[in-house]
Amino acid sequence: MNLYAGKPEYLTIVTGLPRSGTSMLMQMLAGGGMTPCSDGLRTADESNPQGYWEHDRVKRLATDAAWLLDVEGDAIKIVAPLLRFLPAPLACRVIWIDRDLDEVLASQQKMIALAGARGADLPADRLKQAVAQQLEGARAWLAARPATPVLTLAHRQVIDDPAAAAEQIERFLGLGLDATAMAAAVSPELYRNRR
Repeated sequence: MNLYAGKPEYLTIVTGLPRSGTSMLMQMLAGGGMTPCSDGLRTADESNPQGYWEHDRVKRLATDAAWLLDVEGDAIKIVAPLLRFLPAPLACRVIWIDRDLDEVLASQQKMIALAGARGADLPADRLKQAVAQQLEGARAWLAARPATPVLTLAHRQVIDDPAAAAEQIERFLGLGLDATAMAAAVSPELYRNRR
């Protein structure tokens, strides 16, 4: 249930690396009253028991991004490396979640193993360096887009104090979201790959 009148004048983009807590943030926003832009194609599983909150078209932003200007929903999840394909005229606010890179990579490896798939054919240190460079590039791209406000949250702080994180999100978006419901959407027991 939306707690504010009408749709926001901007799109809220939830970003970070895969396995950094982006699905958790989408769940918080939905709990607070926002409409997620999610097609439901990727269903909940052992890696994400609360769901992925994704839209399949996001994977093709490099060749087709104009649809974001007319997206139906108030919030969408876009992984950090794809941010550079956002259309220039898109009015948006970005909520970026940071997680310890070793935890992210461990969680990714576990998810890949559960799916019976293969991961990147890179030694661990080179993979970590490549991912760090992707993050640096995405941050530089956002910094060059000064009209786009960014709120950065630390994954562990969201887990440890979801009420404070929910208040930060509400102040950043200014939409009258239900911060209590947002905080209640956080499931600390799902923080399984701790360093």
